[in-house]
Amino acid sequence: MSAPDPVAFTIFGQDIRWYGILIAAAFVIGILMAYKRAPEYGIDSDTLLDFAIWLMPLSIIGARAYYVIFSWADYANDPMSVFDIRSGGLAIHGGLIAGITTAIVFCLVKKVNILDLCDLVFPEVALGQAIGRWGNFFNAEAHGGPTDLPWAIEVDGEMVHPTFLYESVWCFMLFIFLIWFSKRASFKGQIACLYGMLYSTERFFVEGLRTDSLMIGPLRQAQVISAAIFAVSLAAYILLSHNDKMKKTGKQV
Repeated sequence: MSAPDPVAFTIFGQDIRWYGILIAAAFVIGILMAYKRAPEYGIDSDTLLDFAIWLMPLSIIGARAYYVIFSWADYANDPMSVFDIRSGGLAIHGGLIAGITTAIVFCLVKKVNILDLCDLVFPEVALGQAIGRWGNFFNAEAHGGPTDLPWAIEVDGEMVHPTFLYESVWCFMLFIFLIWFSKRASFKGQIACLYGMLYSTERFFVEGLRTDSLMIGPLRQAQVISAAIFAVSLAAYILLSHNDKMKKTGKQV
């Protein structure tokens, strides 16, 4: 299988790419789901929409800035190309950093519990990643090295690992698991921590298959960041769980 045409349609001479359509669809579907689930976390649905208004542009800016910073050599001779995101070039880790920063500021201003908000939105983040990764397929990017596996895709005449597919399938399963587990969570922040650990585990190993990784010196930056996110999420999980047990037993934290 080879990647299809990255252009979905043309309107007024402007190409509309599948990449942008899928990213937009991921946001819309995720926001609608979070809007419906917000009251379960004590968050007013309209407050969730206020958050989404800030989250959408800032997370995209963060994802683009992160990508450009780690691949500046590709843009140095044409700085204006930094603003052309239709052809790809968004890094999920940059989007997550910008999104979490936005959430922290928003919660401080709106007096919303940050753990409640994170537990609410991270399942939708996983779903959004599952949808958005297919944009990489249409752009013939974010793929792995050569393979003869039956599900390989053809890129530039070579059969390669469809790493976008590996991540999409994992993120969709992660979404299903987090939604299921959210009814069984025992403490605030548990869903967010599980997302951090489970997504980072997948990303660390799948990144090792990719041929277009952003680098920190000799290291793949996504693997370094994934390892750091896993460690922070695990530490937060242990701390939040311990504090919750102390509160339930009436002991001072």
